[in-house]
Amino acid sequence: MCKYVYKIGHMSIINCSQQNVMAEAVNNDKRLKDNGKVQLNQELGLLSSVGIIVGSIIGSGIFISPIGVLSNTGSIGLSLVVWTSCGIISTLGALAFAELGTSIPKSGAEYAYLYEAFGSLPAFVFAWVKIFANRVAIQFQFVKFYKNDLFKKILQPSSQAVVCLTFSEYALSPFFDACGPPLLIKKLLAASVLALLGAINCYDVKAVAKIQVVFTGLKLLALSIIIMGGVVHLSKGNLEYFDNAFSGSTDDPSKIALAFYSGFWAFGGWNYLNLATEEVKDPTRTLPRAIWISLPLVTIFYLLTNISYFAVISKTELLASTTTGVVRYVLSYL
Repeated sequence: MCKYVYKIGHMSIINCSQQNVMAEAVNNDKRLKDNGKVQLNQELGLLSSVGIIVGSIIGSGIFISPIGVLSNTGSIGLSLVVWTSCGIISTLGALAFAELGTSIPKSGAEYAYLYEAFGSLPAFVFAWVKIFANRVAIQFQFVKFYKNDLFKKILQPSSQAVVCLTFSEYALSPFFDACGPPLLIKKLLAASVLALLGAINCYDVKAVAKIQVVFTGLKLLALSIIIMGGVVHLSKGNLEYFDNAFSGSTDDPSKIALAFYSGFWAFGGWNYLNLATEEVKDPTRTLPRAIWISLPLVTIFYLLTNISYFAVISKTELLASTTTGVVRYVLSYL
């Protein structure tokens, strides 16, 4: 039998004859475990987890990487093989991270795992490199699209700055002539987007999860529209670009490696859910299930999108086209 009940702040503590039971804290952001340690609320369910993984992966890579993969493989058939292989390997990598996430249920992904295994110094060095010197290759993907010194520096303080600048480039381009929007306007819009995203993430986990699911759905919808354009064109019997699909395939290992690099760049983000492991409901079940749903889904969408590209435009034309030009050409068949 319980002897008495008393309150401390938001806590209700019940003292019983055999044991003391501490109720969960009534707090939107944090809760107290039985051992008294502060822990984040577990707000992310399966749908939110899938939204984080799929939304983190799908981005500008599917519009830029196909040119890099095709230019290095030399043929449509081999490029599709590379895309499939990248999806399979990324799935295996994500499952390995799911194993780590369930064994070490802490947020922070690589940082948390290195901290547990090797201590604070290697974890700090990794975090420093991740923030200040990582994603160097991303800038080389964008150098041909941006002709300013910002993208020619070796160090980048944040890959999100590159992503936001890419967004501002495409968002502003319809409102300017062929010369494109001024650099200052692009930077201001990119900085505003970064500030907005940061404020939303600081406000509430549930709100962020809902927004992530919505934007992930919009991304899948955009790719579905592109895929529909290719399907409509193929349904009319236009299969000429798939004749001798493996003709011209390269046997140079270095070029195949570069093709895989371009493909893996488009799949980047499969480990992002591990950054929020402590906020995932029942991570032992949710992490693997979210990965098994997300990675095959992204792989299928990427393959169908590439097939749509190749259905409406030849290999030579694709390599000579810009990213937006290819998309517009596919959509013209709808």
